[in-house]
Amino acid sequence: MNTTRSGRPALTRPDGTPLRVLVVDDDPDLAEVLSGALRYEGWLIRTAGDGASALAAARELMPDAVVLDVMLPDTDGFAVLRSLHTVKPDICVLFLTARDAVEDRIAGITAGGDDYVTKPFSLEEVVARLRGLLRRAGMARQQDEGPRMIVGDLVMDEEAREVTRAGELIELSPTEFELLRFLMRNPRRVLSKTQILDRVWSYDFGGRAHVVELYISYLRKKVDAGREPMIHTVRGAGYVLKPAAS
Repeated sequence: MNTTRSGRPALTRPDGTPLRVLVVDDDPDLAEVLSGALRYEGWLIRTAGDGASALAAARELMPDAVVLDVMLPDTDGFAVLRSLHTVKPDICVLFLTARDAVEDRIAGITAGGDDYVTKPFSLEEVVARLRGLLRRAGMARQQDEGPRMIVGDLVMDEEAREVTRAGELIELSPTEFELLRFLMRNPRRVLSKTQILDRVWSYDFGGRAHVVELYISYLRKKVDAGREPMIHTVRGAGYVLKPAAS
């Protein structure tokens, strides 16, 4: 089993690259301690001390998650989160705050936060909650999971070349399997037709991007038929696979 220096099973992005996390807190000592704990997980970490710096860092890093202090010198964390969602709509958010009133918790969740930790907190708790958020969102996989990829109730066994959804086997052609594998390795990420052609067909198909539309329609008939949809079209941008809303 691959483990981090902290002894926990290692988590990576589905494609095996390090997870990216942005830590936003105006206390530089706390930000450094948090960053150190998260680097022990093998993740790529950036820090910011205010809202403006957080947005600049997010545009450069494109993080999978943000650990976000509610009280910042130039704005509040809720406003920062709204701006972050314009940069990366699927980002996971763990709020940090000294305020533990119920209305503050509600405000954080309403603003789009996924979880909420009050100060003082243990580093173990922050790391554990962040790991849980990333896994539930389909943004991370455990390295000891071997050839299996999981996004919501969709599971792919790369060695057996089997795909199931909610336990039901889905029969795919070789091209459909490769297309779905590319989508599952990049959950919640919008992939353009050009990216899909380059990765799945290994050439641009003479610019005939309609082949992507055709195979996406094949996949939808098999993966989404009679179920909450997981494969979505982002008009003018491409396609994205994400866990069903339900």
